[in-house]
Amino acid sequence: MSGDHNRRAYDGYALAGLDRSGQAEAFDAIGDRYDEAFPHKEGQLASGAWLAESLPPGSRILDVGCGTGLPTARQLVEAGHEVVGIDLSAGMLDLARVHVPGATFHEADLAELRDGRLGTFDGVAAFFALLMLPRPEIPHALRLLHELLRPGGLMALSMVEADVDDYAIPFLGNTIRVSGYLRDELREVVREAGFEITGESSLAYAPLSTDVPPEIQLFLNLRRAA
Repeated sequence: MSGDHNRRAYDGYALAGLDRSGQAEAFDAIGDRYDEAFPHKEGQLASGAWLAESLPPGSRILDVGCGTGLPTARQLVEAGHEVVGIDLSAGMLDLARVHVPGATFHEADLAELRDGRLGTFDGVAAFFALLMLPRPEIPHALRLLHELLRPGGLMALSMVEADVDDYAIPFLGNTIRVSGYLRDELREVVREAGFEITGESSLAYAPLSTDVPPEIQLFLNLRRAA
């Protein structure tokens, strides 16, 4: 897949003026209660370790939807990588800067990166970030991440397995909107975006908070195929 084709494929991403402020405000209010509600992140840590160990030391990695910086930004910095985190929630970013002073964080929507303002990356971590988008936007976001990766670059991606699109759910005393795929469809979507799947795992996860239902978490190890 050529770079020009990919640019055309994501050129309309988020240009419809979708208001994401409600999502950001919810996570501003949640703050560090997010890490309290999700205290055991074995699947995310294992996927982050794959990314950290598969890239050369000092690689530049984009952490999409970095949240509080825990555990991923800290894990990648401690492995010797240069980490750039983005998130819509200013409150989450305030916590991330305290938790991981060795990383750089920006308040930004992924769509804003299509102008190249943050450059390109050797790796991407996208843990439970793309599920915050309406489902029609997820393929465009994946193509944008493909374009932000250098040839042969790697991405650790996680989603919750669910056949839903922009579905409102209660979440730690707030309301957020989420989307998901069943795993066969997720595999198809990432391959169509130009990624090779080099590894895959799933995990049944029950958050500590009773306000958040149990879920099946899907983790994909991806390589930019072209």
